[in-house]
Amino acid sequence: MSSCASNEPFALQVLGDSMAPEFKDGCVVIVEPGGSVCDGAFVVAEHGNGVILRQLVIEAEHWSLQALARGYPRIRIDGLKVIRGVVTQRAGRRRSERKSYL
Repeated sequence: MSSCASNEPFALQVLGDSMAPEFKDGCVVIVEPGGSVCDGAFVVAEHGNGVILRQLVIEAEHWSLQALARGYPRIRIDGLKVIRGVVTQRAGRRRSERKSYL
């Protein structure tokens, strides 16, 4: 991701099952760094030494990242500074696998 310009959309491959069934292991998502961040949006955020795909939850003044699959902890974040972008599309070989999140 470091080779992309900070405002250019980029693609990432989903690894693991934490966001299933919406984002299955191996699917590709398109991320918009300047996308509109809102409660319920699917975002890519810095976490540990890498990035993580999660659904953003904003409750009052508390922000967190939530997996869709059970068994994964909710991660509290300090607002926008860790969010790298908003998922705008899910790519797929079949038309039924493609989806827009605008």
